[in-house]
Amino acid sequence: MIGREDIKKVLPHREPFLLIDEILKVEVGKSATAVWHVREDYDIFRGHFPGNPVLPGVLMVEALAQTGAYAILLDEKFRGKLALFGGIDGVKFRGLVRPGDDLVLEAELTRISSFGGKAQARASVDGKTVCEGGILFAFAKE
Repeated sequence: MIGREDIKKVLPHREPFLLIDEILKVEVGKSATAVWHVREDYDIFRGHFPGNPVLPGVLMVEALAQTGAYAILLDEKFRGKLALFGGIDGVKFRGLVRPGDDLVLEAELTRISSFGGKAQARASVDGKTVCEGGILFAFAKE
């Protein structure tokens, strides 16, 4: 298992926007599986929704993107680059994520070039898919 401090050595994200807590498995330049322990104390739950907290879908998609970015940025060819969202493709939300859930994030890179690429991604809680679809990314121009 790879923890947050080691994740920070690869990803540029920092609190409160680093959304992955552990990397469970990674194949450099190909795929990664991560976990986000969705804590009850996140400020977002005060307003989304009071008395019925639900993790916003856009944060699930961001966490999936960070998971894919970890696999990409471990590759020496891309180390230190800034991978930005290029788009989302066919993302579907299939379930709710609540405080206390462990969100398992899987990203498989299907296309990669010096300009960017695409990943197929899936998020699940207790083995049930809660979000899936394609994530496109582009490397920031230097």
